[in-house]
Amino acid sequence: MIRLAVLLTVAALLPAHAQRADTGAGVVLRAIDRITGERRDIEMPNSSIATFEGMEVEHAECRHPADNPSGDAYALLQVRNLEDETVLFRGWMIASAPALNALDHPRYDVWVLRCTMS
Repeated sequence: MIRLAVLLTVAALLPAHAQRADTGAGVVLRAIDRITGERRDIEMPNSSIATFEGMEVEHAECRHPADNPSGDAYALLQVRNLEDETVLFRGWMIASAPALNALDHPRYDVWVLRCTMS
């Protein structure tokens, strides 16, 4: 149900004609600890895994508008708690609207900044 809502919202934001998307080589994420204020940018190639403060972030792919590589990126991510292996987030995260489909964690935030090209 949530995925359907996200897809409908994304579709509503697109112009009437479909935009072609290209796949970037990877993604740049920003992770923040809201208690300590520690902030870290994480650069990940496609199909890779990184860790941040007891969480494992798995990145599948990052896409961006074909005619604007520095434009709005969206990435397919899965975030797991390493302590008990629970999935905290799974889905597409959109750089321009991170709250639309966000990581739900009381202490940490992770969001997409942009795709990488190489």
